[in-house]
Amino acid sequence: MTAVETEGTTTLRKGFVGQNVPRREDRRLVEGQGLFFDDVKRHGMGYVHFVRSPYAHARIQSIDVSAALELPGVYGTLTGDEVAILTDPFFQIAAEPGGSVKDYALAVGKVRYVGEPVAAVVAETRELARDASELVMVDYDPLDVVVDARKAMEDGAPVLHEECGGNVSYSGVWEWGDVDAAFAEADHVVKISELHFDRFNSTPLELDGALVEYNRGVGQWTITTNNQFPGFAVIMMAPAMRVGTDKLRMVTQDIGGGFGNKITSHPQLVALCLLARKLNRPVQWTEARTDFHQSMSHGNERWFLDTEVAVKADGTMTAFRTRALDDAGAYLRYEPLGGVIWSQVAPGMYGWRNLRVDFTQVMTNKAPVSPNRGYSRMQHLWFTERIVDIVAQELGFDRVELRKRNYVQPEQMPYETPNGCVYDSGDYPRSLDMVLDLIGYDTIEERRREAASRGKLLGFGIGSTLDSGTNNFGQSQLLNPELQFSGNNEVATVKLDIFGEVVVTLGTTPQGQSHETTAAQVVADILGCDVDIVHVRAGHDSYWNSHAGFSGTYASQFAVTGLGAVKGATEDLANQMKTLASMVFQCPVEAIELADGFARIADNTDAALPFMALGAIPNANNAGFPTDPPPMNARFVYRPPFDVPDKERKFGKLTLTYAMQIHACVIEVDPETGVYEIVDYAAVDDCGIRVNPRIVEGQVMGATAHAIGAAMFEVFAYDEEGNLLTPNFYDYHVPHTLDMPPLKTGAVESPSPFTPLGTKGMGEGGGGGIHCIGAALQDALRGSGAALVTSSHNPYHRVWEMLRHPERFREKVEVSST
Repeated sequence: MTAVETEGTTTLRKGFVGQNVPRREDRRLVEGQGLFFDDVKRHGMGYVHFVRSPYAHARIQSIDVSAALELPGVYGTLTGDEVAILTDPFFQIAAEPGGSVKDYALAVGKVRYVGEPVAAVVAETRELARDASELVMVDYDPLDVVVDARKAMEDGAPVLHEECGGNVSYSGVWEWGDVDAAFAEADHVVKISELHFDRFNSTPLELDGALVEYNRGVGQWTITTNNQFPGFAVIMMAPAMRVGTDKLRMVTQDIGGGFGNKITSHPQLVALCLLARKLNRPVQWTEARTDFHQSMSHGNERWFLDTEVAVKADGTMTAFRTRALDDAGAYLRYEPLGGVIWSQVAPGMYGWRNLRVDFTQVMTNKAPVSPNRGYSRMQHLWFTERIVDIVAQELGFDRVELRKRNYVQPEQMPYETPNGCVYDSGDYPRSLDMVLDLIGYDTIEERRREAASRGKLLGFGIGSTLDSGTNNFGQSQLLNPELQFSGNNEVATVKLDIFGEVVVTLGTTPQGQSHETTAAQVVADILGCDVDIVHVRAGHDSYWNSHAGFSGTYASQFAVTGLGAVKGATEDLANQMKTLASMVFQCPVEAIELADGFARIADNTDAALPFMALGAIPNANNAGFPTDPPPMNARFVYRPPFDVPDKERKFGKLTLTYAMQIHACVIEVDPETGVYEIVDYAAVDDCGIRVNPRIVEGQVMGATAHAIGAAMFEVFAYDEEGNLLTPNFYDYHVPHTLDMPPLKTGAVESPSPFTPLGTKGMGEGGGGGIHCIGAALQDALRGSGAALVTSSHNPYHRVWEMLRHPERFREKVEVSST
């Protein structure tokens, strides 16, 4: 048994849920026995290399593949002209004007960002395919380029998609409460002219790719891939390819990280499907790092312009309004869902009741964006935290007390936000106290003096973030009322096999989140058996009858939808097992219990059937059985309790759960160079019931590493011609072990009242880390001109500029008081 801190009390819980059961996945992975898409080979397969545009914007005059095809060992090619004939454009989530974007698997007519694929070459080796691609002659007519979202809306700006009539893909006002009244009653108004969240991305160790086979006899493709949201990929691919969804079998076992990046690889997968069918052979594609950086799944870049915050004399923040400008890149692969998902956490962790966001999304000559750990919410939550720290500094409030005063309070839970989202549970002030204890907040001033004696500037920062989990896809109708998406679902099957083994099949696609382990823990507790006899099939296969429309792993949903499906199927199987035992023992079903690997009469435990017997009766030993025995096989689809949001009011439950992370850090800055170091770091999380605490802690550590990278090192920077200046790990520094500070963690459990297991989603709390580092910088620089941090990414050279010219970073903020 283990002691678990739950809602301020200590309770005892026994069973496998809540225990640090060793990860099932680890043995095969540490022994090098994992099976990734690139490990799968087929006889006679061809290797694919994409020919990519060196221009950010250009018309394609012609493509000549003849020289490449003459090379011995080259199997074939594919061009945009063929794609335009064989497929339809991908359907767009967006309404007009973004709904008019025509997006194909390869560039058709013109290219819109550096690295966009214009053709594909297939050869007997990967090296030969790459060499042959250099013989493909593409005649480009360069066009003017726009890489700044602010300039993309100006008159005369280059237009990426003429059919849209401009570069704006979405524009809308999101307003709740009485914003004007709140500002009229405010004692102070803090105005911030510009805040900027930089473009970056999480970088999985394994890049995108697939092996695709085509079965001519039945017209079906088998796609062995690491796409993390096969439900969405199939929905996008099948209409474009003019086939039914059953013609696309998505298969995966192990995936080397996803973070949202691996949701939007459907254009590449369509190109591979066309090649496999054209050449009548399996084709394989493995992405290179530079290709990934140039063309795959960047995180949203966002500006917050003309922000105003209404503040009462006691520090109560009553309203904010801002103009948010989002850069979607060249295509809308998953957009403009980023233009609504932020509204899941519109007030952040705070009690704002009056909000107005004028949200505009534009297209530029940069790589397309896609979900990225904390998609869209990360940008918005960073913004709400920046507001708090700037208000505190400009009006003289203590940052800790200002947060506690404005946090949603525990007695308000479940708390309905101004736009109808419901924060399910939590105690934010207590969690903040915990992280302050871990970081040693009461010693900060002493440490500041000690650092000063060594010529260093010490700063302390806080970052509060919510991890909204389990999307209600009905929110897409707030953007496009014609879109037939609503709700969410996930599926699992659980069966008792002939020799008593419990076999679980998941609809999800794990990328390191330990689904096999946690699912086994839940199943073992329900069936009253040892976790070691529960076998969870690794990976995903859409032909295993464990695929639902939204199957996949994304939006911090597995602990709710995945385990919710597992729980439902296991409870069904448990009822079947009890029913079968009652038939054998001729007793009521209610008299049967499952315990210690047996179905037995609770009041007479000598009358017991082992799992092996229960599995054998329906499968092999059923002759003469008086009635049909239960099949010992259960399938369950978990559907979260969602309604379609109110499209007129932009109101409703857009997500089911709200996990929380609060990060805090201490940094030291060299005032001569701007170089800074994180010397202390702490994070406290609350994800409801923790099925496996060690796995949750690993998720927090991973989110922290991503945060440190984004705050200090990682940025996708472009020049004016649309060239990516950080196309590989020489220029794009991902934190390694020596960059990571000592990390202290703590946890609170506040079970969700809305989920089958009391769990919440977890793992996307990196936004809190991005902010706490910037906040610590702002604190460290208070005595050196009091520069304000207005960007999410603060490399050493920017800190040096803040030290030398603090006035440039203060001029963006103005305070007016009544």
